[in-house]
Amino acid sequence: MEEHEDAQNCFPEHNSSCRKVLISTSIYITLYIFFLSIAAVTVFLNILVVFSISHFKQLHTPTNLLILSLAVADLLVGLIVIPVGTIAIMESCWFLGKYFCVFYVYISYLILSLSLGNLVLISIDRYVAVCDPLFYHSKITITRITCCISIIWFCCIIYNAAFIKITVNVEVPRRCFEECFIVEISDWSRIIDLVITMVVPCSIIITLYLKIFLVARSQARKVFSKDAATQSGVKTVQANKSQRKAAKTLSIVVFTYLTCWIPIFFLQFFTHQSTVYLSFLPFVNSLINPIIYAFFYPWFKVTAKHILTLSLWLFHVI
Repeated sequence: MEEHEDAQNCFPEHNSSCRKVLISTSIYITLYIFFLSIAAVTVFLNILVVFSISHFKQLHTPTNLLILSLAVADLLVGLIVIPVGTIAIMESCWFLGKYFCVFYVYISYLILSLSLGNLVLISIDRYVAVCDPLFYHSKITITRITCCISIIWFCCIIYNAAFIKITVNVEVPRRCFEECFIVEISDWSRIIDLVITMVVPCSIIITLYLKIFLVARSQARKVFSKDAATQSGVKTVQANKSQRKAAKTLSIVVFTYLTCWIPIFFLQFFTHQSTVYLSFLPFVNSLINPIIYAFFYPWFKVTAKHILTLSLWLFHVI
């Protein structure tokens, strides 16, 4: 089978340089198509979300603003992180230089933390909507949500800049792709970072969705028991439908989040490193997010149809 690359050092002038990875042409092309397809679909879906919410004024609600913020972060994943990461993986060696390496690591960490921050805000929004619906519109306003989103973006930008400044170390002349991710950090600093960027957001999201599920199930039971003697058939259908919807939403959100994040979380915590391919797993969440948080909303199906069929002029903005 034809080899795409010859076995040689990434930097032939340095004997200590890492060696290029041997890969067949067919696998090389297939993997390029696969990763770049993920990037393209991620960009496409999130552009639909961003354009839909931004263009149609009737979609300017607190919940949709959170979805918009999440979509912007996920859009950057498709535009920057996945394409650059794909090139680095496929070419085996990091030829883009020390400073771009630091920039790439910073953007990767920043976008991941932004996604997590937005997911936490979405969880809080849904928690108030389900558990305290009478006061939802007074507690969750566009102004407050805009402030929360701004705070999340500001804190993530500052925190990740400080973290990268303190920890990232790129060895020269050995600039292989894996070495671009090497950080020198104490165990205590590593634990603190993982708690802030992983454990706390994950715990908040899971806890809130568990409470949402329990409240939804309790409400469904009350609906079922009320006037059961005269409307048992209708109430049974409503109760079962409500339980299924709550359980489905919870399982999708929790399962997707844990599947994309927990593997690399445990690997980094126990081994202080992660494989190149496994480090891509969290970014897949940026592809799934618009499906979970947007495609499940009827308004998105309507706006996406208008956008894709180039019939925006038929949609009268209220």
